[in-house]
Amino acid sequence: MPYQVLARKWRPKSFAEMVGQEHVVRALSNALDQQRLHHAYLFTGTRGVGKTTLGRILAKCLNCETGITSKPCGVCAACTEIDRGRFVDMIELDAASNTGIDNMREVLDNAQYAPTVGRFKVYLIDEVHMLSKAAFNSMLKTLEEPPEHVKFILATTDPQKIPVTVLSRCLQFNLKQMSQSAIVGHLERVLCEEGIAFEAPALRLLARAAQGSMRDALSLTDQAIAHGSGRVLEAEVRAMLGVVDQGYLFDLLDALLRREGAALIGVADRMAERSLSFDGALQDLGVLLHQVALAQTTPEALADDLPERERILGLAQTLSPEEVQLHYQIVLLGRRDLHLAPDEYAGFTMTLLRMLAFRPESPGDLAQAPAARAAGVPAQKKTEMPASAAHTPHAVANPARPAAVAATPPAKARAFDGDWIALVERLRLSGMARMLAEHCVLESFEQGVLRLVVPSEHRHLSEKPYQDKLCGALTAHFGEPVKLVITVGAPSGITPAQQQQGERAARQARAVEAIEQDPFVRELVEQFDARVIESSIKPIQ
Repeated sequence: MPYQVLARKWRPKSFAEMVGQEHVVRALSNALDQQRLHHAYLFTGTRGVGKTTLGRILAKCLNCETGITSKPCGVCAACTEIDRGRFVDMIELDAASNTGIDNMREVLDNAQYAPTVGRFKVYLIDEVHMLSKAAFNSMLKTLEEPPEHVKFILATTDPQKIPVTVLSRCLQFNLKQMSQSAIVGHLERVLCEEGIAFEAPALRLLARAAQGSMRDALSLTDQAIAHGSGRVLEAEVRAMLGVVDQGYLFDLLDALLRREGAALIGVADRMAERSLSFDGALQDLGVLLHQVALAQTTPEALADDLPERERILGLAQTLSPEEVQLHYQIVLLGRRDLHLAPDEYAGFTMTLLRMLAFRPESPGDLAQAPAARAAGVPAQKKTEMPASAAHTPHAVANPARPAAVAATPPAKARAFDGDWIALVERLRLSGMARMLAEHCVLESFEQGVLRLVVPSEHRHLSEKPYQDKLCGALTAHFGEPVKLVITVGAPSGITPAQQQQGERAARQARAVEAIEQDPFVRELVEQFDARVIESSIKPIQ
């Protein structure tokens, strides 16, 4: 016999063989068993999820010689002819190539006649949204007053393009995209039945590439079998799909952790030598960072059989949550703009360099900033990326207050020693004034002019309404007019908001430590392998 592709050979022939659409199968089965039949069914969903397959199974259920049933026999003349696509009372129409009213009239003119051999005449119209407006109007009359022996089964990937008058006359079922686990499970069964050797990681790659389509997954598996000389192996599938080896991605993140630009570009060069897809690399890097973020919050969400599970858990311990989120955002933007780059290599390496250049500030950065200013380093040399000013909250446990600003204040302002954080606490501000004050760093206060620096990610706070509110509060506090000058840039110290975040983080850390050191808790951990859930611990105020 000639070879039959897997997507056709393993096409489900009954509801029991359907994968991943249990909600639709259950509803249709119940309706058939209870003889509650509708005259028009609409199946919607992306490509390859089983729309026309369900239509053919439903046609068998309606015309099986054993009677209307949710479990057609599969061996009678009606069932076998429908499976072969030769059943005279099942009319399949591709609306993408038969869009006009003449095509629809020709089909519907025969609807008035009784079935030739079956119980029902079944019209299966695929990609029904492609019909013209006139064709829809022609169909509408039959849908409004359908003959008892006629059933319509419509399938579409774009239900928004179907007129509401047609939608309202159909029983609509939305088919879901297949989950990767469902695709992998089905591919395992198919390959075992076919007697084809395979590696589990290869099936996961195929499932990811199929993007929710079981038909695409089976077609890719056919291609992988040919590519691997009768076997489905991970290395062969990676080469076929152009998928990046996970090792490259871990090397990239390791180089980022070490802040080694040369190593970072070296990995990119090795990928270029193998002609790997940089778009695919950014996609896979985003997936890896998502897995790292999951590991930091809910490690149990990672599959136990994930090959890279231990390395992902290791990265979750070494990368801060802020770094993971920042890298993930940069990767998304890099992939979005990849087509705008001079070439894919330039776009990919520029994304990596952006990840290297911009990162949340650490306590060391905070300590070095005043020193750099004292050494005469221009403020413009500091990184002005919004994320670079987003200090790591949990890392600032006991930040030092900024040194007193050397200034000669006005007579009524001599009580101010330059401690902006303490002043903000005394002012007891609210609303706009508080928002601006808490996200600023004091630069100087001389001759009634108070100069503040607001980080660029909070530049909206420098608008006039915010300044007016804060200026009024300061004038009331000092008892004389105060002129406020706001500069957007990279502050040389920490803001009151960051100070508060650090203090909260320090209190949280002390609370966690107190719980972990509690004798009763330690006994539970040692004897019952218990685990302290840090997110559930709240410090006593």
